[in-house]
Amino acid sequence: MKIDLVSEHANPLAALGGVDAGGQNVHVAALAAGLVQRGHEVTVCTRRDDPDVADEVLVPDGYVVAHLTAGPPTDVPKDDLLPHVPEIADRLYERWSTQPPDLAHSHFWMSGLAASAAAGMLGIPLVHTFHALGTVKRRHQAARDTSPTDRITLETQLCGVVDHVIATCRDEVAELTAMGLSPQRVSVVPCGVDTAHFTPTPQPGNVPPRLLVVGRLVERKGIGDVVAALAALPDVELLVAGGPSSGGLRLDPEARRLLELAETLGVADRVRLLGSVDHAEVPALISSVDVVVTVPWYEPFGIVPLEAMACGRPVVASAVGGLQDTVVPGSCGELVPPRRPDLLADAVRGLLADDGRRAAYGEAGLQRVHGHYRWDRVCAETEQVYASVLRRVTAGAAGASR
Repeated sequence: MKIDLVSEHANPLAALGGVDAGGQNVHVAALAAGLVQRGHEVTVCTRRDDPDVADEVLVPDGYVVAHLTAGPPTDVPKDDLLPHVPEIADRLYERWSTQPPDLAHSHFWMSGLAASAAAGMLGIPLVHTFHALGTVKRRHQAARDTSPTDRITLETQLCGVVDHVIATCRDEVAELTAMGLSPQRVSVVPCGVDTAHFTPTPQPGNVPPRLLVVGRLVERKGIGDVVAALAALPDVELLVAGGPSSGGLRLDPEARRLLELAETLGVADRVRLLGSVDHAEVPALISSVDVVVTVPWYEPFGIVPLEAMACGRPVVASAVGGLQDTVVPGSCGELVPPRRPDLLADAVRGLLADDGRRAAYGEAGLQRVHGHYRWDRVCAETEQVYASVLRRVTAGAAGASR
């Protein structure tokens, strides 16, 4: 198949750790590479955010990144991109008029709006993955939600025009069906993890014990709750990987807020903000700690628990979104309610006190990742959805022509 992935703000070539660069970038890059390995021709269409980047870049993994000029060729926060969606749609239409894919797969709601406009005019089948939903963001962030005001309405409309939706977890399916999407038009295919890159090493047995948080420095990731939990965990260290480079942390507002919180709680000497960490170094960092903690207030899926499990480390996560699918309490980790530092401290304390349970959780997590979340499996399941959509669209076209 000739497949075009549309990812308007999440360029697979982008450096991870920025405010708008995270799990979706990893997902799109890994999916594109995996589909190439399965024999498909893949192009990722993304918005140009650098005036000097080539129109098309051939990635070593075999797929092409096509940069579409829409709006200024600079970084634009994703919540400010909606005015440029019509121009993205125009660029897709121009491209697909002469180079039509067999199927397009859009990622994130604004990509879906642009792709559906172009694909609808050209009769190109369209699969969509939301990655995050406005209903969930509005519920948890309320007045602090910076999304365009009509996001939820537009996402609901999008559900009615795409050929199929791929959700990443069961919680998302429930949200989508509440928005009116027919259960017959949605499939669950989780995100994956690179098990060749993330591999286990022996348990370190740190003294003092060490926790790790990996993620963007935004408030909803719940890092402040981990800092607060540290006050009830004497002699436990916390490493935080993410955000700008270590030299730029002092200018980052969330980094400053976390450090001020740590000072107020008297735990500043046990909190280390590492800044951005190169992707190649993340497995070694995970392997150097006793427990990986990821307690966002909400999370559409969450790749960090999979990376920790692939490295054989136990996870304490919040019981939200896709984390409820990936982390099995009492088996490979523990789930706690979000925004509850007291319960988080209890869960971490219990794990740190039991070497045998940590080792057992690490082994169970490793087995779970290899059984359900390897990228080759995720890509195969995605390919099956594509094939099903193409069969249905072809059958529908044949029926209409009779």
